Amino acid sequence: MGFGGISIWQLVIVLGIIILLFGTKKLRNLGGDVGSAVKGFKKAMREDSDKEEDAPRKNIGQDDATFKANEQTTAAKTEQKSEQNTDSK
Repeated sequence: MGFGGISIWQLVIVLGIIILLFGTKKLRNLGGDVGSAVKGFKKAMREDSDKEEDAPRKNIGQDDATFKANEQTTAAKTEQKSEQNTDSK
C-alpha cells in the first residue's frame, strides 16, 4: 500500500503518461520555474520578517530620546521646586 491507497506501480504509470504527454524538456522547464518561484517566495518572506524586526528597533531609539527629554524636564521641575522650598524657609 502506498500513498493514500495508491500503490507504487500506479504512481509509476501516471508518471510515465505525464512524461509521454509533456516530454522531459517541458517537465525540466516546469521544475525550474517552480524552483525559482519557491526561491522568490522564501526571499520575500525573509525580507518581510527583516522589515518587521527593524521597525521596533527604530521606535526604541525614538522612545529612548523621548524618555531622556521627559527625564530632563522632570529633573528641572524637581530642582525648581526644591529651590522654591529652600527660598520659602
